[in-house]
Amino acid sequence: MQIDKFSRTPIYEQVIDGIEREILTGELKPNSPVASVRALSVQFSVNPNTLQKAYTELERRGLCYSVPGSGRFVSPDAMQRLHEARSKLLDEITALSRAYDENIIENNQTEEK
Repeated sequence: MQIDKFSRTPIYEQVIDGIEREILTGELKPNSPVASVRALSVQFSVNPNTLQKAYTELERRGLCYSVPGSGRFVSPDAMQRLHEARSKLLDEITALSRAYDENIIENNQTEEK
């Protein structure tokens, strides 16, 4: 994972994207441990609260889970959840594109009259 402190993308979103990428590429496998907030904070010189925000969002999305005293782990169905989320996003983009195209056609027909 890489963090670009000069990017316009907030650091916590970069962390989320990085962990999602590691799940999708198989670098992080189901039930494998995710780096601790402390370890990432030291590695990237990032405020632990920023990393906690990223991990809270990953848990909300169902991509990881916490075990008190043991750390965080990749959810067993994390890859499936990511594929479903990306498929839903593609469906939404396709629907918006169709609606846009229909609107353009409708406007062109109105202007021709």
